[in-house]
Amino acid sequence: MTVKYLPAFILCLALMGCGKAEPPKQVVVVINDYEVSQEEFEQGFAQSPYAVREDRGKARGEYLDNLINQKLILQDAQKKNMDKDREFLKSIERFWEQSLLTIAVGTKTREISGSLQVPPDQIQKLYQQMVKEGLTTKSFEEMYPQIKWQAAKQFEAQALALWMDGLRREAKVKINDSLLKAAK
Repeated sequence: MTVKYLPAFILCLALMGCGKAEPPKQVVVVINDYEVSQEEFEQGFAQSPYAVREDRGKARGEYLDNLINQKLILQDAQKKNMDKDREFLKSIERFWEQSLLTIAVGTKTREISGSLQVPPDQIQKLYQQMVKEGLTTKSFEEMYPQIKWQAAKQFEAQALALWMDGLRREAKVKINDSLLKAAK
């Protein structure tokens, strides 16, 4: 590139960089170096028990005080390296695993129940079995919703078990029996 085109090139770069910039973040509070944006504050407040209180102004003030206290305690804990403690990290790992398990199983359950169809003849068979065993004296029509729900839950449990079996079949699992026996 020749020198005569350099000013035009710089001008083009400058103009391209002058696109719409994001509006500056509105900060509700700064706690030492930690900023709480208005969006973060509003989301936290809306999810808190303070949001249902009638005196919104007072509730917002109390939520803000509580938020400041929490952030100060967390900052103090971090200064003392409590966030690097082995037990703390293990507890975070356990929480993460439990949360992910809950989400994964819930997602699979919704997927299964969304595609689940309980055959009407299956509901009829279950009703007849209940009558035969003396578990109900109600009519089929009265029992239909309950039996359908129970059958759906049974099919759902079976489908989850099949899913789990499939995961186990596809996985490579090696168990060291000698270590397990030694722990007894």
